[in-house]
Amino acid sequence: MAAIPGTTKWDAARAGEIIDAHLGLEGPALPILHALQDEFGCVPEAAVPLVAERLNVSRAEMHGVVTFYHDFRRAPAGRHVIKVCRAEACQARGGRDVEAAFRRLLGLDWHGTSADGRVTLEPVFCLGLCATGPAALVDGEPVARLDTDAVREIVEEVAR
Repeated sequence: MAAIPGTTKWDAARAGEIIDAHLGLEGPALPILHALQDEFGCVPEAAVPLVAERLNVSRAEMHGVVTFYHDFRRAPAGRHVIKVCRAEACQARGGRDVEAAFRRLLGLDWHGTSADGRVTLEPVFCLGLCATGPAALVDGEPVARLDTDAVREIVEEVAR
């Protein structure tokens, strides 16, 4: 697996160090998985048995944790990540048009990453910006009151 900017190429020894550094925490599974994703850009398949062994749980249990939480990735995301709110409040304010515009302009479906690795499009189910929807997170920054013109501007920005 190639490293993406700001992340490290997979290294089992480094993963072991990350796991060991978090073992003293109460309920260390999620902090370990977040730290692995921060380091490698995702939670690599090879990390699952390492974490399971150190936490004394089955691989199946650990796989279940990784796949249950939508924020954990099995493959690195693009350089830019756009998370579009699909909750009811945003839908009621025109969210479906915003979703369609993102998907059309980026040429991506949900959970898709552009071929050049520039952008990943993800659905989320409530950003807590209900009064100002439709809303999204663009590289972790909230944007609200979206319409198709705003979507076009965001897509142009991440395409640079």
